[in-house]
Amino acid sequence: MTPNALCNQLCWYSVSAGPGPGRYALPPTIGYVNHDYTKPSSPAYSFHSRLSSNMVSVDSSPGPQYHVEAKITRFGRDGTPSYSMLGRKKLSAGTFQTPGPGAYSPEKAPPLNGHRQPPSYTMAYRTRYRSVDAIPAPNSYTLPNLLGSQIPNKSSSASFSMSSRRKSGGPSEDLAMTPGPGHYNSTEPSIYLNRQPSFSIQSRHSIPSDATRKPGPGTHSPERVIAHLPRPPSFSLGVRHSEFVTPLVIDATD
Repeated sequence: MTPNALCNQLCWYSVSAGPGPGRYALPPTIGYVNHDYTKPSSPAYSFHSRLSSNMVSVDSSPGPQYHVEAKITRFGRDGTPSYSMLGRKKLSAGTFQTPGPGAYSPEKAPPLNGHRQPPSYTMAYRTRYRSVDAIPAPNSYTLPNLLGSQIPNKSSSASFSMSSRRKSGGPSEDLAMTPGPGHYNSTEPSIYLNRQPSFSIQSRHSIPSDATRKPGPGTHSPERVIAHLPRPPSFSLGVRHSEFVTPLVIDATD
């Protein structure tokens, strides 16, 4: 046996001696019992026969006989505080009474730790003056006038004085005799602008009283007057003459 044949026979033994596919216990991929968790699985439903109509009349459930309080949750009893409305208890002689908010007067406490306090004033009766005390009345005082520009410690607006018109050196005295605007005549606009046609309206002429017959508007024919208008050339059509017609010959008399 050659070395190559011996090597091929050993390789065949080594390959055929290995375990087959049935030797491995892999989880199934069908169904939901022991399903391979590395593979996705769809939801599984069970099918059975239709229930009989007797199940409607047979009551096998406990029914609403259990009373579950509203304070009981799936996490336990509700922990919110609850209060009951009862009558006021009678206080005995040895019971300590807690002071209310009106029992304290914090406004009467002196300022502590350098607290700032606004000024406080007391309202008392008016003191009696003696008859010998010369106390001036309120109308005895005079305040400075606030109108005008003569107040040194008050700001004032600009003030103007109104005086009469001056005759000498004023505008009314025209020393140069300059003509005013009324001395010039205004130029007619039709002189330097385009003028529209103008018409004059006159009185109606009197009707002649003589017996002469005057021509009316229908007597004239202005559409026939073409002597002053340009016109195209015109031709007249006469009688056609034949070459064979004997002309009219008349003897001329001396």
